[in-house]
Amino acid sequence: MGASKSVPQKSIHEFTVKDIKGKNVDLSIYKGKVLLVVNVASKCGFTSTNYTQLSQLYNQFKDQGFEILAFPCNQFLKQEPGTSQEAQEFACIRFSAEYPIFQKVRVNGSNAAPVYKFLKASKGGFLSSSIKWNFTKFLVDKEGQVVRRYGSTTPPLSIKADIQKALGEN
Repeated sequence: MGASKSVPQKSIHEFTVKDIKGKNVDLSIYKGKVLLVVNVASKCGFTSTNYTQLSQLYNQFKDQGFEILAFPCNQFLKQEPGTSQEAQEFACIRFSAEYPIFQKVRVNGSNAAPVYKFLKASKGGFLSSSIKWNFTKFLVDKEGQVVRRYGSTTPPLSIKADIQKALGEN
């Protein structure tokens, strides 16, 4: 069952998540935008490259209808040990992140955030649908459908062409 293939939602826009202050955010506000959803961590070997390149991608495409949704996660060797607020401050101060950073979530297991159950059910990974590590990325089209999944070792700038293609679709 792992991936929860019975996820009833058909679009990421059907979910509500918590912002950094614990307030509900209806993801339908992102209808018509291309999204890159990422589980982030501040103490990972991939942190510097990913945060730096995510900010570069965001700055390049934000005016064209692109948004990054970052979800801090402490499930992988406890590499996001602080509070959600501390995760946001780290990303914003150290890497000039201007995109939304939400409350910490679990991405695997029975307590995984519903939005992550949807993402994993939409695009499974290598051998299983579980998220293997920090900085797994999901590219979501303007209609809220997952079009691609990228592993932790995929640098954000290497998916630029996929983002451009998704932005060009009507």
